[in-house]
Amino acid sequence: MNKQELISQIAKDTGITKVAAAGAVDSFFAGLVKSLKKGQSITFVGFGTFKTVQRKARTARNPQTGAPIKIPKRKAVRFTAGKALKAAVN
Repeated sequence: MNKQELISQIAKDTGITKVAAAGAVDSFFAGLVKSLKKGQSITFVGFGTFKTVQRKARTARNPQTGAPIKIPKRKAVRFTAGKALKAAVN
């Protein structure tokens, strides 16, 4: 499912227009990104948790030349599925 399919499904299920559903989805994603930028974790009980983790700086190799490349430290987003989501999928 992509973003447009999600918007269509929300509009169909709730009886609102696609424009209103698109606004809700955009607002949801903006809030999610804003919280993750601040370093906060987001938990949806039964669904899962989004959180940021710090990746260490490391040295890798260019596969074509074999030359070492320095990769700086950075933040990454992790998702951990909740118990209810795991049960629904299995």
